[in-house]
Amino acid sequence: MAVFVDGCFWHACPDHGVAPKANAQWWAAKLDANRERDHRNDETLAALGWTAVHVWEHEEPAAVADRLAAAWRTHPGSTRGI
Repeated sequence: MAVFVDGCFWHACPDHGVAPKANAQWWAAKLDANRERDHRNDETLAALGWTAVHVWEHEEPAAVADRLAAAWRTHPGSTRGI
């Protein structure tokens, strides 16, 4: 399992992401490219047998830990329970 902690600004969080007003077109393209790159990386990891899990920087650590534990337990390669 590969865990990514995505920043609200850099990955355009639907709850906290803020689009800059200055140079808006450039930033929109940059943030779109970041999300597209994330998607490509997730597909590459999946092809190699990895499960990509993304969490937002603002998420509560305990909730993230619970989610990761559940993902690990259901992961096809998992041989141990958490």
